[in-house]
Amino acid sequence: MKAYFLTSYLLLLSSVFYGQEVKKVKIAELQEYIQKSDHPLLVSFWATWCAPCVEEIPWLQEAVQKYRDEKVELILVSLDFATSYPKKVTDFVKQKNFKATFFWLNETNADDFCPKIDPRWEGSIPATLLINHKTGYRRFFDRQLTDRQAEPEVKKLVGK
Repeated sequence: MKAYFLTSYLLLLSSVFYGQEVKKVKIAELQEYIQKSDHPLLVSFWATWCAPCVEEIPWLQEAVQKYRDEKVELILVSLDFATSYPKKVTDFVKQKNFKATFFWLNETNADDFCPKIDPRWEGSIPATLLINHKTGYRRFFDRQLTDRQAEPEVKKLVGK
């Protein structure tokens, strides 16, 4: 009986620590999350069907991990279609073993939400926002970052 409870407890803990929840948000909620941040953020807009997006994510994870002492948070904002949320997006994140804060943007009008992230953003993905309110650093990329660009950009983000 004790073994059953111990096994159940360990399974529950593993789902808490390793479960990848993908939270549904509107653009206003995402903007508020970004604005209230007290630490550096790397916000990547991506989709499961976007090969350059998926290719870029491990580079972003590595760069953020290198500066973990600076408390850089990687946020992956899925722009997948509504038919893919939540199951396909969540399953994909788990399959790829991505580690980040996950959101699915519940918006369909890119002409409305893109300029709220950056006025120059016309909707291409991947797109990345690096922002650090403490230092005033803000940079936006409307293209894929390369494996050689990710770490130097995070270094700038943290002011190193």
